[in-house]
Amino acid sequence: MNKNLKKDLKYQINPALPFSADGGRRAKIFSLGAVVVAGVVGATHASAADETTLPTVTVNATAEPQDGYRASKTRVGKVVQDPHDVPQAITTITRSLMEEQEANSLREALRNVSGLSFNAAEGGRSGDNMMLRGFYTFGDMYLDGIRDTAQYNREVFNLEQVDVLRGAAAMLFGRGQAGGVINQVSKTPMLFGINEASIGIGTDNFMEAKGDINQRIGESTAIRINFMAREEGSSRQNPLTGTTPEVHRQGFAPSIAFGLGTNHEVTLSHFFLSTNDRADYGVPFDSTTKRPNQDYAKSGAYWGIDGTFDDSVTNISTLNYLFKISPDTQWRTVARVSNYQRAYWASAPGSSTTFATGGGAKTRQTDTDNIVIQSDLSSKFNLAGMKHEFVSGVEYLKEEAQRWGLANVNNRGVYYKDLVGFVSGITGEIIDTRPNNTYNGDTLSIYAQDTVEFMPDWRLTAGIRRDEMDSDYISVASVTNASRQVIGTRTTTYAGNFGENSYRLGLSWQPRADAHYYLGWSDSFSPTADLYQLSGNQFPAERSQVSELGAKWLLFNGDLALRASLYHAVKEWERNTDLESTASILTKKRESNGFELELAGRITENWEVFSGFSLIDGEILEVAPVTGNPNFVGKEPRNTPKTTFNVWSTYRLPMGFKVGGGAEYKSKRYGGAPTGTAAFNPNYAPSYVRWDAMVAYEQPKYAIKFNVQNLFDKLYYDALYDNGGFVVPGQARRFILSGEYKF
Repeated sequence: MNKNLKKDLKYQINPALPFSADGGRRAKIFSLGAVVVAGVVGATHASAADETTLPTVTVNATAEPQDGYRASKTRVGKVVQDPHDVPQAITTITRSLMEEQEANSLREALRNVSGLSFNAAEGGRSGDNMMLRGFYTFGDMYLDGIRDTAQYNREVFNLEQVDVLRGAAAMLFGRGQAGGVINQVSKTPMLFGINEASIGIGTDNFMEAKGDINQRIGESTAIRINFMAREEGSSRQNPLTGTTPEVHRQGFAPSIAFGLGTNHEVTLSHFFLSTNDRADYGVPFDSTTKRPNQDYAKSGAYWGIDGTFDDSVTNISTLNYLFKISPDTQWRTVARVSNYQRAYWASAPGSSTTFATGGGAKTRQTDTDNIVIQSDLSSKFNLAGMKHEFVSGVEYLKEEAQRWGLANVNNRGVYYKDLVGFVSGITGEIIDTRPNNTYNGDTLSIYAQDTVEFMPDWRLTAGIRRDEMDSDYISVASVTNASRQVIGTRTTTYAGNFGENSYRLGLSWQPRADAHYYLGWSDSFSPTADLYQLSGNQFPAERSQVSELGAKWLLFNGDLALRASLYHAVKEWERNTDLESTASILTKKRESNGFELELAGRITENWEVFSGFSLIDGEILEVAPVTGNPNFVGKEPRNTPKTTFNVWSTYRLPMGFKVGGGAEYKSKRYGGAPTGTAAFNPNYAPSYVRWDAMVAYEQPKYAIKFNVQNLFDKLYYDALYDNGGFVVPGQARRFILSGEYKF
C-alpha cells in the first residue's frame, strides 16, 4: 500500500467492495460470497467425481477435527502434547465452542477465558489488546507459535483452536509478559474431507458468509481454503447524524500440504484479512461518580461521524517443513513473511455540542513487516536409565515498523499534508503527516528444554533460553515556527539492545493417566522498546517471575477435563502508562495472586460444558521514583477484575435438536487515575453479567442455528482505555440465524 494514502483508504484496501450508506456494498459482498461458495462447492464435487478413476490408495489421517470442548492436542509447548500433560495451566478454546457461540472474532472467543479482560485502543495500540491475570498481553499474541504482535483485529474463520498458556513463557516463546501467551492455531490441509459452507443473518444488519473447503488431490497431498465475509451494524448511533459503528471484514486463507503421512511434510499457506470498520471510541466517564456517563451510555449515543474509519490489510505467508527422522525424533522448520498495514481516524467522546463534528480526533497509520525463521528439534530417548523428552531450537526475528499521524480537516475524516501549515478548504485527498517514527529490531534466540522421568510417575522439566535483541526506536518530529510553518525536523534515537536469559522449571507427579499434579516456576522479560516504548535502555527490561501449583484430572473416561491452579506472579520495572507517547513508569513493581478453576468436555454423551472461574488479588507494590504516584502503593492495578466467571453448556435432544446457553461475569475494574500526587480515586467500570442462548437443529448434511447474544440486553462495559478517560459499551442484544451445509 502506498504510504501516501489517496482519497479514501477504504477504496485502496478493497476497491471491489465500495462503502455506501444504502447497503449496496453489503449486497455486493454477499453476492460475491454466494458466488465463491457455489464455485468452490461445484469444483469440489467435480474433483470428487474425477477421483473415482484414481487407483485405490491407503490414507493415513494426519489430524483429527475437534468434536467437542475438550482439546486433546496442543503445540503450545513446542511439541504436540495433550494439555493434560503440560505442567502449566492451559485454556483451549476449540472450534466447536466458537461455532456454537457464533464467536466470529478473536475477542469474542476469548470471552471464554477466565481472568481475562479487554483494553481499548490508546496511543496507537488499537486492535486486540487484553489483560490476563492482571498483566498486558499486547506483546504475547502468536499465530502457530510465531510472534503476531502487530496491531489489528483478529478473526477466527481460519482457526482450529486458541491456546492460552497462562503464566510467564519467555523460555518457550521469547520476550513477553507475566500473564501468559495467546496462541492461535490455524486450520491445515488433511487427507480426509471437511467441507462446510454457511451463511448467517441477524439484527443490526449482521450478515456473514464463510466456508471451509478441504480436498485431497493425491495420495499424500491436500489443499484447504477458508474464507469469510462479514458485515455488522450497531444499535448505538450519533443522535444528530444517525451514524452508527460498523464492521466490514473479508478474509481468505488458502493452504496446500505435500507428503502428508510421510516422513517429509511441507505446508505452504497464506492468510489475508481486510478490515474496514467504523470504530466505536466509547463513552466518557462522569468526573463526579467515576462511573461511565449514564446520560450518553444509556441513550446509546455514539460520537463517530461519517468520516470515522479503521482500515487494515494483513498478509501472512508461511512455509512449514516437518522431517520425521524417526518415530521419536522430529525436526520442524518454519519460515514466515508478514505485512500489516493499518490506518484509522476515531472521534473521541466529548460533549453534546460535538456530536455533529466529533470530539478530539485519534489518528494513526502503521506499516509493519516481520520475517521469522524458526527451527525446532524434538526427541524422546532413554539415557542413564531415565526417559527423556528433549526439545531445542533457534529463532531469528526481524521487525520493521513505521507509524505516523494523519492531519485532520474540520474533524470530517479528510486529511492532508501541507508544508506551510493548515489551509482551510482543502478536501479530497488523504495524505499522512510524516516524518514518521520507526522501529527496527533483530532478535536471535536459542533454547533447550528436557523433561526427565527420574523415577516412576515423576517428571522434572527444565529449560533455558537466550535472547539477543538489537533494536532502535527512531522518533522524528516536525519543527515549526510561530506561523506553524514546518522549518525542519528533530530526530531522536532510543536504543533497545538487550541480552536476556529465561528459565522454566516444572515438577510433575502423574500417579495415574487421568491425574496430574504439578509445581512450576517460569520467568519472562520484555524490553518494551519493540512496542514503541521510548525509554529504550533508560530502564532495565521488565522482568516477571511466576510460581504455580496445579492439578489436572480427566473424568468420565477422559471426556471431561477439570483443572485447578494457584499462582503467584511478580513483575518489576513495569511500564503501564501510554507506551507510545511517554517514557514514564507508573508502577515499578506489582504482584498478582490468584486461583483458577476450569471444566471442559462431556458430562454425558449429550451434555457438554465449558466453564472457568478466576480470583485475582492484584496489588501495586512499588512506584517509580520521580514519575510514579506514591498514592498508588498498595492499590489494585487497572483493569484487573477480582472475580471472573464464564460458563457455556449445551444439551443434545432427540431428533437432532440441541439447546445451549451461558453467562459471562466480571467484577468491577479500575480505569486510569490522575498522575502526580493526586489521591487514588480512579474511574471504574461496574460489574456485569451477560447471558447468551442458542438452539440448533443438526443433521449429517446441514444444520440450522439460532443465537441470542446478550439475552437480557444488559448495558455493560466491555473495554477500558489505558488512560481511563473512556469505556466502550459491550454488545447489545443481537439475534443471529445461521445455516450450514456440509458436503
